[in-house]
Amino acid sequence: MNIGEISIQSGLPPKTIRYYEEIGLIAPARAANGYRSFSEADLHRLAFLGRARALGFTIEDCRALLALYTDRDRASADVRRIARDHLELIDGKIAELQSMRETLSDLVAACAGDDRPDCPILRDLAGTPD
Repeated sequence: MNIGEISIQSGLPPKTIRYYEEIGLIAPARAANGYRSFSEADLHRLAFLGRARALGFTIEDCRALLALYTDRDRASADVRRIARDHLELIDGKIAELQSMRETLSDLVAACAGDDRPDCPILRDLAGTPD
């Protein structure tokens, strides 16, 4: 398969596929003319990477997960650790977003939204007291 075909089948843009090759996550064969020639195994790896990235795993996490995936002697505890660490990061981000939402919700509720210049939202952003 050429890069256009594998892009369609994997759902990843050609630019992403080239980047994954550049950083060593995939290594497609090269035809005599220098063009990339992707195999079914490359397609499988790209689908794996696409799913992992969609779940928010970092490139380094993806590299480690791919290595574990191909290692038949792997310990599932290693895979679980990577996923658990990532889940903890997600939980932290959710907590931060919930806090931001609560604060902004309170500010929006406190703002009259009328023609007066007084605005608790702007006061809060400026860090000035009520």
